[in-house]
Amino acid sequence: MGKTNQNEPEKMNLGKEISGLVKTNIRDYMMYITLVLIMLFFTWRTNGGFITARNISNLINQAGYVAVLAIGMTLILILKHIDLSVGYVAGFCGAIAAILMTQYGVNEWLAIIIVLIVGLVIGLYQGLLVTRVGVPAFVTTLAGMFMFRGLLNLALQKTGTIIVPNAGFNALSNGFIPDIPGVNLGFHLLTLLIGIIAVVLTVMSQIRARKNKQKYNFQVTSTPVFVFGLVFASAIIMTVIWLLAAYSGLPWTAVIVAVVLLGYNHMLNKTRLGRYIYGIGGNDQAAELSGVDVKKVTLFAFCSMSVLAALSGILYTSRLQSATPTAGLAFEMDAIASSYIGGTAVSGGIGKVTNTIIGALVIMSLTNGMNLMGVDISYQYIVKGIIFIIAVAFDVRTRKAR
Repeated sequence: MGKTNQNEPEKMNLGKEISGLVKTNIRDYMMYITLVLIMLFFTWRTNGGFITARNISNLINQAGYVAVLAIGMTLILILKHIDLSVGYVAGFCGAIAAILMTQYGVNEWLAIIIVLIVGLVIGLYQGLLVTRVGVPAFVTTLAGMFMFRGLLNLALQKTGTIIVPNAGFNALSNGFIPDIPGVNLGFHLLTLLIGIIAVVLTVMSQIRARKNKQKYNFQVTSTPVFVFGLVFASAIIMTVIWLLAAYSGLPWTAVIVAVVLLGYNHMLNKTRLGRYIYGIGGNDQAAELSGVDVKKVTLFAFCSMSVLAALSGILYTSRLQSATPTAGLAFEMDAIASSYIGGTAVSGGIGKVTNTIIGALVIMSLTNGMNLMGVDISYQYIVKGIIFIIAVAFDVRTRKAR
């Protein structure tokens, strides 16, 4: 009886802590909960077809171009700007890559470099209009959306859809990393090893972050809750990795997105430029008074966005193995929705590229799952619109509650 009385307060305290943790961080947790619910729903509705290794691999390849766009869009939204041109910038850049390779015989890797430089030039043009001329970002990029849609149609006017025969280029969004030579275990060993390394690094970084918080007397979760979180995250990562290892391995798309994600996550969280971006988003006037060159940082964000749009166009063209006049349609909507679903604040100043990736997976899981179910494209847009408005309304309400 004495034992029960002693353990009861501990159980109540643990339950109270978990409840408080969920309430305090509901915005961060909701996107993960939403993703899990979507995956469970489509797994049920497709009789397990959604969660097969083949479809998970396909989902990663489908989500790649949106994820890259959404990472760049997160920076723009944090700064309280918007870029409506990114969809057709991506489509136009993908068309340039296809034209260079098929009509001019340019090597695929050189074509990729040229297209990324074109993206940088586009970013400079739009960024200078916003920062130096003073044209609002909405107007600048809306005009850009019209212009690059026209340029895409002009580029493909004579040829129509261009089929890309370059195997190396097409492998970017259709290929998989090679396995360790001479190994044949019935699964992709290198993918499994990468997954294990990813889990170890994730656990180590979380433990380090927890120790740093404790060092400066910041509040941290209890050990049981912290360990549960690590075990849960590790289980999710290893489940996905095992599915991929049992199929064909890790797609190159995942590697490209991971490199972009890690680079931007480091920049936002570990560099002065990242602090400037958050500072400007929180209060641009205060940032300027404290010596931050707001125009240069904003120009960087627009250049970064257009370069990532060019990369997105490359991934999309590689995925289809062709450049089409419809490429880029509604890409910007998926990117903006991914950022907001990932917790980027409507008011600016707050956002994480790691969460944006979850937002992109939510959007593309909806698309993938509804395609598997044979849902009409019209209803797909309606469903995505409903999810988007719910996510933004939830974000606004939880911020007001705080």
